[in-house]
Amino acid sequence: MSAGHDRLRDRLRAAVLALPLIGLAAAWAVSHQRGQQGVVWEVPVQGYDPRDLLRGHHLVFQYDWPGLDDEDVPGPGATLCIEGDAPRITATRLKRRDDQRCAHPVHAAFGDTLLAGRLYIPQEKARELETKLADPALRGIVRLRIREDGRYTPIDIRFEAQPAGPQTEEDGDG
Repeated sequence: MSAGHDRLRDRLRAAVLALPLIGLAAAWAVSHQRGQQGVVWEVPVQGYDPRDLLRGHHLVFQYDWPGLDDEDVPGPGATLCIEGDAPRITATRLKRRDDQRCAHPVHAAFGDTLLAGRLYIPQEKARELETKLADPALRGIVRLRIREDGRYTPIDIRFEAQPAGPQTEEDGDG
């Protein structure tokens, strides 16, 4: 065998070994690019389970979709229709099969539901965020990036004072 033949075989072997890495890099680039697309909406959330808000580096919470009735529970494969002007949601409704109107759809992927979510958080912020999410005086607001196809990605979380509810007789002066 000639030295040229050995070099060609070595180059082919290196190319074959590099193909999976090139494919992985391409898949990551496409996924990253898709993850940057979409409109950002703010969704109120509440603590999922006060004893288990943190799972590894993820903050676990329950979505509190504005205007969604308790009987309209979005199960696996469900689509919600968001109403409002981004980032503020004014109402949410469960999309029915015969309903063609849905300007801003959102649905979960891979068998997830739209009831609960999780957000990756840095370890140094874990305790602070867990404390805030468990505080009844605060309301968590998760920012979701929702693509045109309805897939969403949680971006971050912020907190604001819990809105005042309707006043009862016990709360009043008389």
